Amino acid sequence: MRNRKAIYTLLSLLVAVGFYLYENYNPQSPTIVSIDGFNYLPSSTTGQIIQHKNYSLSYNELYEQAEWVAYELEISHLTYEDRRRPYFINDPKVITGSANYKNYKKSGYDRGHLCPAGDRRFSKEAYDETFFTSNITPQKNDFNAGIWNRLEMKTRYWAKRNKHLYIITGGILNKNLPTIGYEDVAVPEYFYKIILDYTEPEIKAIAFLFPHKESKNHLSNFIVSIDDIEKLTNIDFFPSIPDNLESKLEAKSSSENWKF
Repeated sequence: MRNRKAIYTLLSLLVAVGFYLYENYNPQSPTIVSIDGFNYLPSSTTGQIIQHKNYSLSYNELYEQAEWVAYELEISHLTYEDRRRPYFINDPKVITGSANYKNYKKSGYDRGHLCPAGDRRFSKEAYDETFFTSNITPQKNDFNAGIWNRLEMKTRYWAKRNKHLYIITGGILNKNLPTIGYEDVAVPEYFYKIILDYTEPEIKAIAFLFPHKESKNHLSNFIVSIDDIEKLTNIDFFPSIPDNLESKLEAKSSSENWKF
């Protein structure tokens, strides 16, 4: 009887896992390989990589937010349709459960997008996806609407010039950060954004690291190397790039070949 019960339990578990995989499989979703055959996704320190149709992320349950969000930004994505903002909702693909938007209520912090809604106006589905709570992080309003917004606009400018970019962004997550809400959503003290142009012959990358406060300084003052951000996050940002090129790109901390 005990063996039979164990078998039933195992079968039930297998059925549940199979059902979850079936429910979350979408043959229309992009794979982690882009249209030119380049896998641009970083490593994950948690193993919980979520692939949505229009961006991917690595969710960190300990800090109740993504440690990175990655997406492609093409010139064709830059449209200006006036989309109606939906409500923020929990991400149905995060197995551990993404933080509820109510954690932000009366916290004094914005629900700051990591993949900006403004980069996904080309369809209602793409726009609405950016309102999953796995794609938001606590940000001060003046920072969110200030220098962080300036970098988002500059990134769109570069997408128009370079046609096709890869964007990776997130907060620096470490111990002893302040938190908000009943789920203890961490408030990062620094935010980063990494931009890669993988189009030959001028393959290039640029990275930014911002203290979580508004600044009137020029964006170029916040350029760092990708290596610097990897040391802070323990994330390997471009593991699929050939080692010699990866080393060259990740060691740079200049605005060379990026027009401001």
